[in-house]
Amino acid sequence: MAETRDPDYPYEIEFYDDPETGRAPVLEWILELDPLLRGALGTAMREVLQRHGIAVCHGEWGKQLGEGLFEFRVRHSAEETVAMFTDRPPRKEPRPDKIALRVFGHAHGDKLLLLLAGYDKAADPSDRRQDREIELARKRLTEYRGRRTGT
Repeated sequence: MAETRDPDYPYEIEFYDDPETGRAPVLEWILELDPLLRGALGTAMREVLQRHGIAVCHGEWGKQLGEGLFEFRVRHSAEETVAMFTDRPPRKEPRPDKIALRVFGHAHGDKLLLLLAGYDKAADPSDRRQDREIELARKRLTEYRGRRTGT
């Protein structure tokens, strides 16, 4: 029996896996985040990214970076995101002082979103850090594409 996706969440998220270590660095980073930030990111990934895919780049939630790379921006708490995108009552949770999470990804296949890199911009707002993370995402995307084509 074929697996079907929830029509409310048509995009599927995949995590880049390092071919040498087998590790999924973005997933590891997410799991190491402060619980409130992890909740904000997880909720945004579900309610925004999995609903809208790269269309998030048409508003405050994302930006196209070219060459197949996009940036997903999270600036809202889990509670705020739930209030914006669902009919569910939000849980009362404390809000982190500042939320500025960035995840870099690539859309491919049948509504698949490959997450390549991510970081907490509030913890390190420098342009240099942003540039390093984008470069890392591009490097991983190049490696991933090479793996898929066998080059």
